[in-house]
Amino acid sequence: RELLPPWLVIVAGLTGIVLLCVSTKDNVLGVFQYGIVLDAGPSRTTLFIYEWTSTKANKTGVIRGCSSCPVQGPGVSSYSDSPQKARKSLEPCLNWAQKEIPAEQHSQTPLYLGATASMRQLNITHPILSDGLLAALTVTLKSSPFHFQGAQILPSPDEEAFNWVAVNYVLENFFKHDWRGQLVPSGKGMAGVLSMGRTSAQLTSELEEENQAPKEGVRLQLYGQTHHVYTRQCPCHGAEQLRRRLLAVLIQ
Repeated sequence: RELLPPWLVIVAGLTGIVLLCVSTKDNVLGVFQYGIVLDAGPSRTTLFIYEWTSTKANKTGVIRGCSSCPVQGPGVSSYSDSPQKARKSLEPCLNWAQKEIPAEQHSQTPLYLGATASMRQLNITHPILSDGLLAALTVTLKSSPFHFQGAQILPSPDEEAFNWVAVNYVLENFFKHDWRGQLVPSGKGMAGVLSMGRTSAQLTSELEEENQAPKEGVRLQLYGQTHHVYTRQCPCHGAEQLRRRLLAVLIQ
């Protein structure tokens, strides 16, 4: 029913990874606790820093994306033949993050890397190169002062589930602030998410009944509620295919 403005999509980042993969335990060091997610996409990698306080809504943290650092160079899959260059490409943003986050919190700050479509393809066609690339990235991430949580290739259903969480989070569909500033259920329904890649599109939505959930669906526990999310794949409906169809119509 509505298109998200570009700035909102950028702010969303991989918010879902923070909410679902990074523990948002109570902060005992200061006002804020921090988390870092590296979004390793097909064309670029971006480091996102998130922050939160001890405030929770039904046992789930309330986070905020505070800053980001675009990694120079192409996506990590482009370094399949030179994994050491991939390692080096991350270092400037990791050094930047050390300045953004208070030094006393570095060891308590979780650090996570999630790779998406291009790395999935590389893992299918050249699994040895893919494993070597992830191993090289892991060396660099482990050598940082942050609490390394893992580097992995996200399965497509998990990636789309993260996108669904991020969009509904920034739309405040999980909770809202009442007139007293207290966190309360929003009372709104969850939005479906249509994400379009180069070669395909994916439609992710919540199923109303648990028994409707297919085996490949994802079960999420957020803000005291259970959500069953399913992604429908739409092959050959990506941006590149639509562009070609448009060109064919114009030529005709």
